[in-house]
Amino acid sequence: MSEKLGQTPSQTLGPYFAIRIATGEEWRLPVPDGARGIVITGRVLDADEDPVGDAMVETWQANPAGRYNHPDDQRDLDLAREFSGFARAKTEFETGEYRIETVKPGPVPDPEGEPQAPHISIIVQARGMLNPVFTRLYFSDEPEANEHDLVMRRVPSERRDTLIAKHVDGSDPAEYRFDIRLQGDHETVFFDV
Repeated sequence: MSEKLGQTPSQTLGPYFAIRIATGEEWRLPVPDGARGIVITGRVLDADEDPVGDAMVETWQANPAGRYNHPDDQRDLDLAREFSGFARAKTEFETGEYRIETVKPGPVPDPEGEPQAPHISIIVQARGMLNPVFTRLYFSDEPEANEHDLVMRRVPSERRDTLIAKHVDGSDPAEYRFDIRLQGDHETVFFDV
């Protein structure tokens, strides 16, 4: 008589395996030659504001003209082939800090055809998370565009600031600070996708 086996339960990453990411330039610097770049810095934090030192932050975005490097984006806009629109960064173990060098994206149309505010889509994964979380980064120096953005308007007004990257005064290249809080009182807004 054969014994019936049940489904293998879900498990978190680790303790035996760690998130491994490529460390080559193709993952960190999607800035086309000659383009003026920006820097996104921040920390990934847990509910107690402690750093998450083994997280991976992935970004996907349009180029400065507002076009994605994807076959489905057939709009007649400039597309530098060397700009992938994708970047990946791991957090520093002690501080939870990450850094991504990129370009500021242009506006892309929403499903209703209206321009979305410049934004960067973000995925975060870390040990102990069964599933990644999805969010967006908007720019503090785009207040009017942010106010009219279809996605931002659907976020409760008291939570919208968790999606805004703050411009660091006097930074060159332009730096934006975006801390990602996975839980707690100031948890970043995450989206079901």
